[in-house]
Amino acid sequence: MDKRKVIIVTDGDMAAKAALEVAASNIGGRCISYTAGNPTVLTGYEIVELIKASQQDPVIVMVDDKGRKGRGAGEAAMESILNNNDIEVLGIVAVSSDGKDCNGIKLTCSITREGKVIGGSVDKRGVPTRNGKICGDTLSILRGRKDLVIVGMGDPGKMDFYDSIEKGAPVTTKALEEVIKRSTVKH
Repeated sequence: MDKRKVIIVTDGDMAAKAALEVAASNIGGRCISYTAGNPTVLTGYEIVELIKASQQDPVIVMVDDKGRKGRGAGEAAMESILNNNDIEVLGIVAVSSDGKDCNGIKLTCSITREGKVIGGSVDKRGVPTRNGKICGDTLSILRGRKDLVIVGMGDPGKMDFYDSIEKGAPVTTKALEEVIKRSTVKH
């Protein structure tokens, strides 16, 4: 069996779900809407089974800790996905938050709310920041994972309509495209 190609997105609220459904369609991928939840309600095992049942790549799934400091349901699910031998994780779309865990992680790149690819990081509104790291409650298990493409972006529901579904979720679409583009360079 071919490995399913997966992009994990670290947000699962209804705004993220709507943006990802549109963006997945834009790139010819498949968003598993059942993985939405704030926090993540499915186990890693359940998400892996949904991924394996998908007939289309890339598969986009959502994980979310709902602001919980430390290891939450979203991180536990993400770890299960990352460690599954039947899945190839192309990369992570790291959604910025003003969360409690702000040691931050290094990024491959970020997408600003205007859709520009930058080398640094962005805040929850999609505005570039100075520190080069992104903050978020569902990100700490990614610290030190140099093997992963990690693309930062603002929160789909908090970018002043720059990423609205009426516009085709352009920021979320660009983030998914950037993961795909950069993952093929790494493999």
